[in-house]
Amino acid sequence: MKKSILTITCIATLLITTSCKEEKTTIVPQEKEISKEDVQSHLIKVPESWVTERVTNAKQKLNTSSAGSVVWNAMEAHGGLANWYAKGPIAFHFDYKPLDGSTQRNTYQTVDMWSNTARHQHYDDRSQEFGWNGSQAWTKTTDSTAFKYNTRFWALTPYYFLAQPFVLDGEGVILEQLEDKNFKGKNYDVIKVSFAEGTGDAPDDYYVLYFGKEDHKLGVIRYIVSYPGYFEKGKHLPEKFMELQGTTTVDGITLSTGYHTHWLLEDETPGDHITTITVDNISFQPKTKKEYLEVPEGAIIMEGLK
Repeated sequence: MKKSILTITCIATLLITTSCKEEKTTIVPQEKEISKEDVQSHLIKVPESWVTERVTNAKQKLNTSSAGSVVWNAMEAHGGLANWYAKGPIAFHFDYKPLDGSTQRNTYQTVDMWSNTARHQHYDDRSQEFGWNGSQAWTKTTDSTAFKYNTRFWALTPYYFLAQPFVLDGEGVILEQLEDKNFKGKNYDVIKVSFAEGTGDAPDDYYVLYFGKEDHKLGVIRYIVSYPGYFEKGKHLPEKFMELQGTTTVDGITLSTGYHTHWLLEDETPGDHITTITVDNISFQPKTKKEYLEVPEGAIIMEGLK
């Protein structure tokens, strides 16, 4: 579910009844404005000084609470926030396959984690495209049936699943530690992630993330979808339970290679398996030009959330 457009998704975005262990921690915007004088004129990748300052601020803020410390340790276990931001944009193939035969969402995509901008290309015909430039959603297609789903909603949703826990240093993120969980014999720290009013398209979204107590790595993502293009204020889909299906390490960053999604049962365990997701062709693209994630010539700008 995408917090600049979420719902995140996309990634991308999750009510629970367990009691929390502590006060909520809000990650607020950094106060200091970073100079843009040293930005390379044509590449998306940002200067090292930007990364250093952002990571320093995130570490300080996160480690003021036990919930934030769990998240920081998870970031470190997955390769480190500094390493994540130093890589430049991430590219990957994300195939979302509902088991009920409803619409498959199968695209190659490139996302700039610094600005949360994205460009998708259809798996079967890469000339069919859509994206998000940070303020506008766009499509560029010759086939009106290429994307039979809300592309504004989906532009960042896969990224918000794949990029956990690194996306949790952003503006408006609220962290809350819940009761520990045991799933398949493994003990987990459990962190609820919600968002301040006005954050992205769907600030009512939330996630519940399971991080291993020993290895600090992500094992489960629970979430809801409350995207206003789909639901009236205060309404959302039932909570889902997404279990990671393997990981890979790319340039020192550990990411999921797939997920099985289930409806969440009343006892907070997974019910019926409803969606299979695979992720592959993951790479970092530091030489991506800025213009690649801008609205291309001939594209149609989408109006509204639907």
